[in-house]
Amino acid sequence: MLSDQAATPMVPETVDYPGEDLNVLSASKNYYRWIVDIMEPFVSGHTVEYGAGIGTMSQRLRPHVERLTLIEPATHLAERLSHGFKDDPAVEVLNNTLERHAPFLPAGSIDAFVLVNVLEHIEDDAQAVKWMFEALAPGGKLALFVPALPWLMSDLDRAHGHFRRYRRQDLVRLMEMVGAEIELLHFFDMPGIVPWWLLNTIGGKVDFNLPAVRVFDSLVIPPTRWLETRFPPPIGKNLVMVAHKPRP
Repeated sequence: MLSDQAATPMVPETVDYPGEDLNVLSASKNYYRWIVDIMEPFVSGHTVEYGAGIGTMSQRLRPHVERLTLIEPATHLAERLSHGFKDDPAVEVLNNTLERHAPFLPAGSIDAFVLVNVLEHIEDDAQAVKWMFEALAPGGKLALFVPALPWLMSDLDRAHGHFRRYRRQDLVRLMEMVGAEIELLHFFDMPGIVPWWLLNTIGGKVDFNLPAVRVFDSLVIPPTRWLETRFPPPIGKNLVMVAHKPRP
């Protein structure tokens, strides 16, 4: 079901975002399966996914939760999501932004939040974390996947509305601010650093190449996953983190 929510002053409106890059990135099946497999043990009950896009993560998360609320600021993508889940009464789709949704959530009402490549789009990420932490039930989880390494900041990041790329200590500081306890925090996709730096940071590319995405996903990601699962990398193109709200 697609619905709207009352607006909050002084926060971003819903957007007109074409989303062609999401269609390209959806070809990264091994990449997204890896992310879901990391987060799946931590999601349950009523889970909220912010920035659900075209449902690449949502479809994979659905079997692991009882109820799924999908928040997507682009109207046509929210409509696409709503159509994709129209036969599932346990999935609600809202055409909204985190900033216009999270402040209204009742305290302790959510079991898990999932944000994959979303927090970097939020100008006041500290406030966003505070809102979500307040809405978490005791023991509830906050699962984040974000771009890492500020020195990789590129025109592609800026073109997609990224305010920042993160360091480990940035995420630690955000969790300490609200009193969340970190269960998992590590770098992700070490081999992706060099091509990102060459093509985007140095080369100035602002889009994704579908054949290149497919080759990287099929040839590089499987062995990378095998290695990084056994030997956590000291550095990576992204960071993945799961934290929880302590029980009383």
